[in-house]
This record gives sequence, structure tokens and C-alpha cells, in this order.
Amino acid sequence: MNKPIQKRTLQTRARLLEAARQVVEETGYPALRTEEVVKRAGTAKGTFFAHFPDKDALMDHLIGADLDAILDHMQAGSAPNSVVQLVESLMPLLRYMGAEREVFDVIIRRSGAAAIEDIGPIAKTFERQVVLLMQWLDNSAFRRDVGPDLLAEGVQAFVVQTIALNFCSLHNTVDLPDRLRPYLEAWLTPSPS
Repeated sequence: MNKPIQKRTLQTRARLLEAARQVVEETGYPALRTEEVVKRAGTAKGTFFAHFPDKDALMDHLIGADLDAILDHMQAGSAPNSVVQLVESLMPLLRYMGAEREVFDVIIRRSGAAAIEDIGPIAKTFERQVVLLMQWLDNSAFRRDVGPDLLAEGVQAFVVQTIALNFCSLHNTVDLPDRLRPYLEAWLTPSPS
């Protein structure tokens, strides 16, 4: 039987997350150091590791919260009715995920889980993205010969590919929307009957 989490434990975790958020806002993710987080939170380094096995786990929570906020905003907007509108609707997500290499690397590492108990905030946002995309793509403006679940997973894969190429010096001369649009036009445009 699981024991309820003590209030003090939750408060300590919240202090660690808030301290980490402050560091990120001031210096960005690449400068995030556990030593600075524990100093600002007023805890010991061992306390940090009692809450987060490593810095990636901490970043999973911070980035996952940011992705959730972006998805909340996307979900509150109108469903896109064309590839151009879809690309425009996806741009806040792409800009965030592709803003810093360290953020993208953590997103890729934490987007899946080997076991159910390992599913973290970032992995949950990937599932949430698919659900939102399925709702948007279940529309006559997009191809209907495959289900919206497959279309959504394809869009998600193209988003990741677009961002990855943006970090490659051989391919980073094309703006994110201009790189994503042709992929989605090829993937989502209904074929003529």
C-alpha cells in the first residue's frame, strides 16, 4: 500500500522546483546546476536527490509544465483547417522545444518510458499532443484514408525531425515553419480521387 506523501515533502519539492525555475529564468537551461538549485531552495544536495534522481528528472518537471501550458493555449484556440493554419498553430510548441539544444535533448530523452511507473511529465505531454492533433486532424481538410491517430503521430514525428534539423549546421538555414510545411503538406493533403 502506498503511504500518503507528507506535506513537508511536497513543500520541499515545490521549493526545489521554484528555485530551479528561477535559475532557468535568469540563466537558461544550459546553466542549470543542482548546486545552485539546492542553495536557493535552502536544502542539502542529498535532499535534491531524494526528490529527483538526476538533473534530467528535474528538467522533466520544469519542461513538462511549460509544454502543458503551451498545449493549454493551443487547445483553447480554434482547430486549424489547413496545413498553413496547422503549422501556425504548432509554432509555439516548435519554438519552445527548439529554443535551446539542452531542452530538446531532454525532451527527446524523456518523451518515452520503459515502464509505466517511469512515465514523467514530458512523456505525458507527448500523449497529450497526439490527442489534440487527432482532434484537429479529424477534419475533411486533411486526408481521410488513414485514421487521425496515425496522422497525429506522423505530425509529431515531423515536428521532432524539423527541430532536429534546425540544430544541424548542414540544415539550419531553413526557418522552422518553412521546413515543417512541406512535410505536412505531403503527409496530410488528401490525394485527388
